[in-house]
Amino acid sequence: MAGNLEQSAVPTASARRRRRIPLIWIVPALSLLIALWLAWDTYSKRGPTITISFESGAGLQAGQSQLKFKDVTMGTVKSIAVSPDFSKVILTVETTREAVPLLSDKTVFWIVKPQLFAGSVSGLDTILSGSYIGMLPSTEPGKSQTHFVGSEDPPILSSAIPGTIFALETKKLGAISLGSPIFYRGLEVGKVLGWDLSDMARHVSIHAFVRAPFDKYVHDDSLFWNASGISFKLGPDGVAIQMESARALLLGGISFDTRPDSKAKASDKGHRFPLYANLDAAQGAGYGRLLHMKSNFSGSVAGLSPGADVTLHGLKIGEVTDVGLVFDPKAERIVAPVHYRIEADRIAGVASMPGVPMGVGAAEMIRRGFRATLQSPSLLTGQKIVAIEMVPDAPPAELSLEDGILVVPSAEAGGFDSITRSANELLSKINRIDFAKIGVNLVGITSGLNDTINGPELKKSLADLEATMADVKDIARKLDAGATPAMARLPQISADLQDTLAKTSRLAGSVNSAYGTDSRFSRDLDRLMPQLVETARSLRALADLLARHPEALLQGRKGTGKE
Repeated sequence: MAGNLEQSAVPTASARRRRRIPLIWIVPALSLLIALWLAWDTYSKRGPTITISFESGAGLQAGQSQLKFKDVTMGTVKSIAVSPDFSKVILTVETTREAVPLLSDKTVFWIVKPQLFAGSVSGLDTILSGSYIGMLPSTEPGKSQTHFVGSEDPPILSSAIPGTIFALETKKLGAISLGSPIFYRGLEVGKVLGWDLSDMARHVSIHAFVRAPFDKYVHDDSLFWNASGISFKLGPDGVAIQMESARALLLGGISFDTRPDSKAKASDKGHRFPLYANLDAAQGAGYGRLLHMKSNFSGSVAGLSPGADVTLHGLKIGEVTDVGLVFDPKAERIVAPVHYRIEADRIAGVASMPGVPMGVGAAEMIRRGFRATLQSPSLLTGQKIVAIEMVPDAPPAELSLEDGILVVPSAEAGGFDSITRSANELLSKINRIDFAKIGVNLVGITSGLNDTINGPELKKSLADLEATMADVKDIARKLDAGATPAMARLPQISADLQDTLAKTSRLAGSVNSAYGTDSRFSRDLDRLMPQLVETARSLRALADLLARHPEALLQGRKGTGKE
């Protein structure tokens, strides 16, 4: 019984066969899931397909060119076709879902590409990346649409950053382009949003955005200037190089500054400022009070151009604004009028004295002999400047006024110009010399000398001279032979002559001792001389008596005592 219980307690095992999915089907299943997810992701991020028409599709490529807003991709160009009337290019663009709220009837599209526009090169960043379509949505609400007409010119950008937009007026843009930075004391504080083309006949109006809080440093008397590129200036200390930044060098840039002691108020939105060509022009205009002058020069003005310095005592007081040519009917000649402006506040205490009418100080300087002259500060560059300087012995002249412009008398320049003029006069005189005629005369003289030297007369003269020299040599030889005995007796003759001189000296000494001043003969002679004088006087008296009474020689003198 126990054995039966043990047999019934032992369990029995049974095997059941189950169905399993092969592992090889896992890979296709995962691939399908990934493909479905990618398809859903792509569809979920996909926006509407839009069309944009342009005049040209230069630089765009289907499947590669993109639609961008603030450098964020908003779509891709899928196809490029020509309109049925062949006047436009139709671009089909597949946008992203992020572009949906940006697509309205007020959205502006344009092609960003390297181009020369309004005097500047824009789109330099597309050289490597290729052209793309830029878009600028409107901040105002509009109707949603999918068909657009693109703009050929870039629009005026806007900025959502707090700040103020100012208008800068300039005659030309230069290197300024969309997005060019704006600097304040070396810090980038804004950018160029665009420009207006409506009044380009007179100037270009640039929309300059300065972000807060730097916009409060823009006052009504602030100065804006073009800070693009590199500025080279040759001065007494060498070459000075000025560059605002590397970005301004590539994209162009604008700088502004405000005097610390400025009393002007902070500028409002849209306030207009002139944009000066460079820092020097801005600083010059910052002196405020300007005198517009001109001088008529009768000589050459080569090397003088607008922007050249106007100096007084070697220091800059202004700059040249225009150089031209006109006919002067009074003098009946053509003169070169040079217009320039004087920054009066540079001459402290003279030109900017309060209450003194403009030009009074200049008139007094002209009466004292100051004149406008052209000078070349450097012989290397050849550039000229207008120098106001004292001219000695200048003829009397007065400061006149023509059409509201002060006319300053001119005078001939000194310095390098006078040296150049003297050199030119010397060269002119040299050029007037007839070197051809001189050459002909020299050829004639040379020919005559050649004929004379090689002629028979000179040969005969040389032969006669040779014969004469032979005769002279023969005479000299004979004189030498005859003079040899005499030369031998010279020592004896010299000794005899010396002995004769000694004897003569002794004779002179004897005569001096016998008849000199201290000799007896001299003393007797001194006593004899008065006696001889007295005897001569008596003989004269006797001669006079005989002349009157010749008979006295026979009768003698009468005793009457009367003659």
